[in-house]
Amino acid sequence: MLEGYTARDETENADVARIREVLATAADPFSRQIPLHVTGSAVIVHPESRRVLLRWHQRQQAWLQVGGHGDPGETDPLVIALREGREETGLTDLRPWPTADLLHAVVVPVPAKGAEPAHEHADLRFVLATGQPEAARPEKPDAPLKWLPLDEAIDAVSEDNLRETLRRVQERLQVC
Repeated sequence: MLEGYTARDETENADVARIREVLATAADPFSRQIPLHVTGSAVIVHPESRRVLLRWHQRQQAWLQVGGHGDPGETDPLVIALREGREETGLTDLRPWPTADLLHAVVVPVPAKGAEPAHEHADLRFVLATGQPEAARPEKPDAPLKWLPLDEAIDAVSEDNLRETLRRVQERLQVC
């Protein structure tokens, strides 16, 4: 997936190098047992209205994209993002948009929770589209969803790396 992928700046270049390293050296780069492991996530977009869907993440206390860890045996970040997107939103018509290309590669810190120590996600991000935004339903009460125009979504998120992801989604919407 990272073959031929070009980072846009020095920060992303360093993240991509770390992700390539874990992919090359870890027996299972998706395993939660290693401090840096691969995850798959996506920004869900409704192209017709040019809105994106954000999900409240209780652990991070922030509005974020959908996504997360692979289930046992899952090794394709796009498949992980699609499954997580369906689980977290109830949207059954999600599809890569406009292509299945990787949008952004980011290493993000995850705070400790309970017995789980702080760790990092090597997050591979995609864009998924739905034609049925009204069908979105939160997975659980403490994980509400909200559809926002991109400029409002950029203002609503607290992470610079997610702001960059949303700017890249905005670029895609402008050309599609």
